Amino acid sequence: MVDYSTISKVSIAPMMDWTDRHCRYFMRLLSPNAHLYTEMITAAAVHHGDSDRLLQFDPSEHPLGVQLGGSDPELMAEAAQQAANAGYDEININVGCPSDRVQSGAFGACLMETPDLVADCYSTMSDRVDVPITIKTRIGINENDSWEYLRRFVDALVDAGCRKFIVHARIAILEGLSPKENRTVPPLNYERVFRLKSELPELEIVLNGGVRDSEQVGEILGHVDGVMIGRQAYHDPYFLAELETRYLSGQQQPARSEIVERMLPYVERELAAGERLSRITRHMLGLFAGQPGARAWRRTISENAHKPDAGPEVLLSALDAIPEAA
Repeated sequence: MVDYSTISKVSIAPMMDWTDRHCRYFMRLLSPNAHLYTEMITAAAVHHGDSDRLLQFDPSEHPLGVQLGGSDPELMAEAAQQAANAGYDEININVGCPSDRVQSGAFGACLMETPDLVADCYSTMSDRVDVPITIKTRIGINENDSWEYLRRFVDALVDAGCRKFIVHARIAILEGLSPKENRTVPPLNYERVFRLKSELPELEIVLNGGVRDSEQVGEILGHVDGVMIGRQAYHDPYFLAELETRYLSGQQQPARSEIVERMLPYVERELAAGERLSRITRHMLGLFAGQPGARAWRRTISENAHKPDAGPEVLLSALDAIPEAA
């Protein structure tokens, strides 16, 4: 069994359409020790689709968790079994996503209203696999914005055996707010997450939501076991290298240009397998965020990566477009 106390101090959130395998490979170069997650994969897609493709990852991505979406205990257990066989280090149940898609499928944040069903999914999954199963949730849903509501939900899952919760410190408002607004409009309530750790110290609690700078990470780690970074890590990926140095390994941060050079063999391998360059480089656009030449870097990639014959030379040209590659 994996000891998550050593690998969950800093983790990268599962983000739909973003944290695919190319993104995760890139992020792993920036942070050798951050805990990575797939974008959400539905249990139904694993059952009906190409599960090998959906669950594909590079060995360098470890430690790596897969996030599953669904509410049918049997389908969730089947998907968990396939994920475990594929070699994932953790299986996470999505009880936090507020999108229309997950609501129509009766999973995601709306599952906070049915903790017994989530517990049933958890129990059925844990009976099938030895891989740790965890929960990603909100602190409440719609008008249910109270400590008591969160505690009842968590207690039901603790009774089922769950010992790790990733908590987005906002409620989800499923009617009247878009998924994007749900990431920013409901106010953050870190104190409720801190209280969860204080009253249930035996649990591993990871806080998610609104984390944007290194000092803030340190403050949060004074109260809970881990911090999960979302869009900040995607839009400014070098932030991960800073966190790696400060909170994980202490290793010196690699230069941004070095990260690009280390991506080249991966790009060549993927292109040879039939992948398009733009599907890889779209995740790298923010690498020079805030640095001189960042606009030239983005423009060179954006204007050239989609071309049919585009190859690693696009990244090298983008580096050359920067006055002094950082």
